[in-house]
Amino acid sequence: MANERRLTCIVCPKGCDLVVEFDDTGAIKNISGYTCPRGKDYAIAECTAPVRTVTSTVRCEDGEVVAVKTAKPIPKEKIFEVMAAINKVVAPNTLKIGDVVIEKVAGTDADVVATANR
Repeated sequence: MANERRLTCIVCPKGCDLVVEFDDTGAIKNISGYTCPRGKDYAIAECTAPVRTVTSTVRCEDGEVVAVKTAKPIPKEKIFEVMAAINKVVAPNTLKIGDVVIEKVAGTDADVVATANR
């Protein structure tokens, strides 16, 4: 029997239970359980190149913190590297929503941006 991975689709509120089956080489053999094409696309992406949006806080010059996030999803394997970069930052006290705190974090093409005014 082929290996399989079970996922819950997060593309819409339906939360379809997906089953991704792999052949002996690890390639996707079959996907079932989705009710729309977006579910199938999600399963493929999650099993081949998973990405995440990172949310966190950065310390400002006065010691307070402000919420930040990556402006777009980053490769899942970069999360710890992104967090290390975020933890090193001391941001100005004048941050506004959308201000770039770190450009192209951890060698990705995603910026870390403020999600709150300071």
